[in-house]
Amino acid sequence: MPKLTITKSEELYAEAQKYIPGGVIGIRRPLNFVPGEYPIFFERGKGGLMWDPDGNEFIDLLCGYGPIILGHAEDELDDAVAAHMKKGFCFNLAQKWQNELAKKVCEIVPSAEQCFFVKTGSGATGAAVRLARYHTGKNKVLQHGYHGWGDWCAPVHGGIPEHVYKDTIPFPYNDLPALEKLIAENKDEVAAIMMTPLSHELNHDIELPKAGYLEGVRALATKNNIVLIFDEVRTGFRVAMGGMQEKYKVKPDLAAMGKGMGNGYAIAMVVGKKELMQSMIDGKVFISSTYFPNSLEMVAALKVIEIMERENVIDAIWKKGEKVMQGISAAIEDTKAKAHLSGIPPMWFITFPNVEGGDSKAYRNRRVRYFTELIQRGLFMQPYHHAYIAWRHTDEQLDKATNIIKESLEVVMKELP
Repeated sequence: MPKLTITKSEELYAEAQKYIPGGVIGIRRPLNFVPGEYPIFFERGKGGLMWDPDGNEFIDLLCGYGPIILGHAEDELDDAVAAHMKKGFCFNLAQKWQNELAKKVCEIVPSAEQCFFVKTGSGATGAAVRLARYHTGKNKVLQHGYHGWGDWCAPVHGGIPEHVYKDTIPFPYNDLPALEKLIAENKDEVAAIMMTPLSHELNHDIELPKAGYLEGVRALATKNNIVLIFDEVRTGFRVAMGGMQEKYKVKPDLAAMGKGMGNGYAIAMVVGKKELMQSMIDGKVFISSTYFPNSLEMVAALKVIEIMERENVIDAIWKKGEKVMQGISAAIEDTKAKAHLSGIPPMWFITFPNVEGGDSKAYRNRRVRYFTELIQRGLFMQPYHHAYIAWRHTDEQLDKATNIIKESLEVVMKELP
């Protein structure tokens, strides 16, 4: 396939680097895609499609790293937000939409006796950990998964004092004995178990909980006076409306949720037991921001939830995703590709395991070649992050995406068998 023309995108990137460190921050830098092949800026999106400044069209299976659950530029949603703008949305005090959204959330999310709203997943996980530490009087956090960029959990430690992150201890997923051992080694010191209940670590297969695993974690937390926190920022309003806790019927004490509930509007929340939330009332736990009470995003979330319930969005994306995963599985089998498909229909991932063993870099070369072929054919994904299905992805778009994946695997196997 011919190389994409991304001249305008590269010009914008060169300009950005004069004023912004790295041009763009975090995981959106070109290094995290395929440098020189992927666009660096986007111009617009609609439904399941996006266009870059050079006019290249892409089927979007990254969905903004998860928030786009309906589709880009959803008219009914954006019209509701635009109408609300005329009333004002940033005040010193809350507006009634806070109450309406909180009531709806407490109806939907199994563990939500009360909730409060923040702007980002990192804000939600950080607030949940603070509540757990105050409630238990302990400091250590056992964690699995990615929980944002806060000092307590950042995946790299530059600029963070050691004493801040040393009390955060990782544990392996689906291994109850390992978790129990860590609890015993840190007896009476563990405030919280923070985990993604569906394992989706960077550049790893998505792993589902084994039978009894989440129930076992719940039991260990209860037995040892540890606050169990589910990070459902990605899985909430996607795996099910109420997240993994609804689907697997295991209630955490607290949960961080966001992304899908806003379809791109910046909103997240902490939900959980009322007794844990009460410490915010007496001022012992400080959680506040100028923008937390903004009603614009709350109106957006209410409309997103309305559409999702009315249109059975969760069922729709599961059905769409099942068809895609079946097509990908067949493509991997047909091409005999050294690739692996993992995950669930609403969110899945294709990885290239190091089947050669040792220090072979062949699997990395396959990954780069594969994602280069995808983007040249008009499919936008990311080498280190899983894919998502949106409600507005059409059957035609998803069939095309599946064919592009098969064609790209064929090229990889031909050039890098």
